[in-house]
Amino acid sequence: MDTINEHDNAAECRDKLWKLIKGTRFCMFGTQHANGQFHSRPMTTQNRAIDEDDSLWFFMSRRGDAAADFAARPEVNISYANPDDDSYVSISGRAAVVTDPGKVNELWTKMAAAWFPGGQEDPNLILVRVRIAHAHYWDVKESKLRQLYEMGKAVLTGKPPKDLGESGDVVMRG
Repeated sequence: MDTINEHDNAAECRDKLWKLIKGTRFCMFGTQHANGQFHSRPMTTQNRAIDEDDSLWFFMSRRGDAAADFAARPEVNISYANPDDDSYVSISGRAAVVTDPGKVNELWTKMAAAWFPGGQEDPNLILVRVRIAHAHYWDVKESKLRQLYEMGKAVLTGKPPKDLGESGDVVMRG
């Protein structure tokens, strides 16, 4: 398993993560409810690239459960799955509401307008930044045919398949 640390090369960390998540339209944004249960909901990442401070950005409803959840417990998990490319990423980080009209304007899209009819001034709109602490990824490089062959071989030999891609950790901050 590969591990890339921010101390090794911060730009490499951001590039690797962005390569894996940039084509994934939706993620699952997970929080912990006050009752201890974990809840995830689909969200759209607003970034066009991972920010220099290792942040991902989201527009959310001020009245939604997610906002209340991370106000109490700021640690969140964001999961991306792209089965067509066989790439998967799980990100741990800290969420916070950011008041920055310039950033809202920079990230605003027609898709966001569909959810917030009052536009960038919608009283229900909040801008959420998640500062990435850690990510784990799985990136399968082999063709579907090769994957099936290796899995079939594993069933027959009783030995788990090997060399079906890469898995690794990206540590942005401890």
